[in-house]
Amino acid sequence: MSFFRALGPVVAGVSPIEALRAGIGALVGLGLAGLFVFSPLVNKELGFYLIAPFGATSVLLFAVPNSPLAQPWSAIVGNTVAALVGVAVCMVIADPGLRIALAVGLAITATMLFRAVHPPSGAVAMTAAMSPDVVHELGFKFAIAPVATGTIALVLIATVYAKLTGRRYPFRQFNEPNKHGTQDHEPMERLGLSENELTEILEKYRQSFNLGVEDLARLIGAAEIQAATHRTGPLKAADIMSTNLVTVPPDAPLVDVADLFKRHRFTSLPVVSSDNRFLGIIFQIHLISRAREDALRLNRGFGSAMKRLLDRRWDKPPRAEDIMSVVGPRAVPTTPITALLPLMADGDVEAVAVLEQLRVVGIVTRTDLINALARHSLQ
Repeated sequence: MSFFRALGPVVAGVSPIEALRAGIGALVGLGLAGLFVFSPLVNKELGFYLIAPFGATSVLLFAVPNSPLAQPWSAIVGNTVAALVGVAVCMVIADPGLRIALAVGLAITATMLFRAVHPPSGAVAMTAAMSPDVVHELGFKFAIAPVATGTIALVLIATVYAKLTGRRYPFRQFNEPNKHGTQDHEPMERLGLSENELTEILEKYRQSFNLGVEDLARLIGAAEIQAATHRTGPLKAADIMSTNLVTVPPDAPLVDVADLFKRHRFTSLPVVSSDNRFLGIIFQIHLISRAREDALRLNRGFGSAMKRLLDRRWDKPPRAEDIMSVVGPRAVPTTPITALLPLMADGDVEAVAVLEQLRVVGIVTRTDLINALARHSLQ
């Protein structure tokens, strides 16, 4: 039975949206490359044309952009080196069977030595070995056009496409500045492990071709957070949430909102209707962001813009509903804190509103969560 299970899929399932994103990416990538880089006009002048290995390269670039095998160095150098090897073998070996096998074998060795393993590069070497007429016509220029040129085009398109669709390509480097522009690692990646130690783990388990150091750090951090949730027991949002809430109506002037922040030392305020229906939430950063926008729009200093924002003498002062956030995570009283902990671990979520039939019955802040974890650790 275990043998038959081993024949089944081992890759985790993906959402239809992600599958469609990858498929459309390959369509766009090869379509644009064929339209502009390998158009009939360019093809006539320079001998550019699409080759089958580009389809395999597209699978990596658009479906698994986080793979080390899909990164620009691996793709461009791997395909180019394999093309050079394939052309050289084709020039000196006459027997087709030996020529193809030798080209692929040497290409694998060469790309590994160049730290540029890219599975489609084996197909690039094989394509050259199977095309003696093309090799005779183009020689080593085959490695430049179409191979290197086409791979560069696909990498550039994949970079833009990933940004437009909310993905990251090329993948993050371990010492890259975080989203705030500082050198600290993201909270989930502060493991106490150096880049060298993480690299040693990948090499020890022979995973350096499958996973990057940055991704390994994020996975270990996520695993630690998940393990921490197992130690919290069956706690739910209702067990730790604040229920005696200070809220504001949507028409509350921002000066009143600022006063509440100052008086209570809150970082968030729920915005509710007259019947206690949850409408949104205001964080302190929303006030700061609005003042910053006004400062840029009105060409004045930040302090002046904030003072103007909180001026009670306005006929129509800006109100809570003008800056509140209506998106973001929400919970119900029975939501386990195992679901809340990962949300607040990365610093993006300060508080989660707890709703019951669209009415706010509580709020779980990061402070509430930390207190709950601290109490549990002392038991």
